[in-house]
Amino acid sequence: MLPIDEAAHSNRWRRRHPVDKAVLGLGLTVLAISLPPWPGAALVLVTALVLLAGPAGVPGRRLWRAYRVPLGFCVTGAATLLVQIGGPGGFVSLADGGPVRAGELLLRTSAASLGVLLFAFTTPMSDLLPRLVRAGVPAPVVDVALVTYRMSFLLLDSVRLIRQAQAARLGHTTRAAAWRSLGGLGATAFVRAFDRAARLQAGLAGRGYDGTLRVLVPEARVSAPFTAASLALLAALTVLTLVLERPLS
Repeated sequence: MLPIDEAAHSNRWRRRHPVDKAVLGLGLTVLAISLPPWPGAALVLVTALVLLAGPAGVPGRRLWRAYRVPLGFCVTGAATLLVQIGGPGGFVSLADGGPVRAGELLLRTSAASLGVLLFAFTTPMSDLLPRLVRAGVPAPVVDVALVTYRMSFLLLDSVRLIRQAQAARLGHTTRAAAWRSLGGLGATAFVRAFDRAARLQAGLAGRGYDGTLRVLVPEARVSAPFTAASLALLAALTVLTLVLERPLS
């Protein structure tokens, strides 16, 4: 399993209803986008980190392994604001006010990403997707998402086994061998993916598939106290930001 899926199935909020965690996680994301970067986005970022490491109980190493990918995109996007193309300074020169704009963008995007990860790290897809049908999402769309989610893990497991087999046969000893192994890996994974899809279709047809995948969903109720506390926290962050707002300089 991926680190984010392992955390989603083992955190302390695993049994809570997805609506509870959506109000908190997606609410923090909205605040990170709408509030001023300083101190609003900074407060959102710190709050999300505290919630993940504290009440949710997500291990720091697992959080970093998943967060470093979107953080890399945030840093790359912010770095482009440091320079400008053309102008009196030459073909490439430092942009006026670039560090301030880059810092604001980095704060806003990194905090928003962490708000989304708060929801993803505490909510397994197996709990979320079946409930989308009750929310009005067409059942075929949810079924495709469920099958794709399941097949992605099977494909990753197949790739891991193939790489292990290639390494045991000295398939990565030289650059040429590594390229040949990479080509074989892609071809084998492609064939296995189609084979698994065909077997899945045959299995569903043998079980009387009528266009809807029926799965068991863990019983959970929306917690009014948890939702109220989340809304109170979001309101407190908004008020604190408006009180402490200062230009980032």
